[in-house]
Amino acid sequence: MITSTALGNLQNIGHGFFTRQGGISEGVLTSLNCGYGSGEAPENVTENRNRAMTMIGCTANRLNTVYQVHSPDVAVADDTWTFDDRPKADAIVTRRKNLAIGVLTADCTPVLFADAENGVIGAAHAGWRGALAGVLENCVRVMEENGAERKHISAAVGPCIHQKSYEVGPEFVQTFVQEDPTSEQFFAPSERDGHAQFDLPGFARSRLEKLDLKRVGDVAVDTYTDQERFFSYRRATHLNEMDYGRGLSAIILNG
Repeated sequence: MITSTALGNLQNIGHGFFTRQGGISEGVLTSLNCGYGSGEAPENVTENRNRAMTMIGCTANRLNTVYQVHSPDVAVADDTWTFDDRPKADAIVTRRKNLAIGVLTADCTPVLFADAENGVIGAAHAGWRGALAGVLENCVRVMEENGAERKHISAAVGPCIHQKSYEVGPEFVQTFVQEDPTSEQFFAPSERDGHAQFDLPGFARSRLEKLDLKRVGDVAVDTYTDQERFFSYRRATHLNEMDYGRGLSAIILNG
């Protein structure tokens, strides 16, 4: 498990960006696969989630995740929900104590938020679509609607695919530049003609820094290159693997 200094010293806040190590999964899913969307037996995923939650003083039945759809939508968790009843969204906010909220990633950016002063936390799944559509800004807005103040909100960018590993085509670049011409700063030349290397965590940090939060941190880990510790959808695709694991990032307000 990796923690961020941006969140680590906050009172009553537990969090973790969990690696792929320490679970019971085998093969390409070895070993702490926390995604029911993989082809793995659900009971194995539940056990893996239990093991992860133990590290932050919780259990899997007190963990809420969402049906992620690469949207800007945010769900508010007032209590636990079942896996079948989980809402379609890409961020979660809660002020409920002893209720963990989390997102699943395998190259996309997980971002965890906390306002320890007012007792409000958030978790966001920010792939390029969600980040461009405003999922990070929406998460902060919903936190404020639930009592947070952005001057007290700290945010931590977790492990995700980094620029050197993320080659994209010209239509991808055009999508960003049409939205905001200054987005060119997040693209570097690629070895392939007409392609570029995209800085996903840099783009996410930039969006967060514009929100005037208390603190923005970044654990600065590339999921694609760190095969021993992290799952990666793009790496699995390049290796022609039939499935890929999902890493969990979670946060809890202890009380």
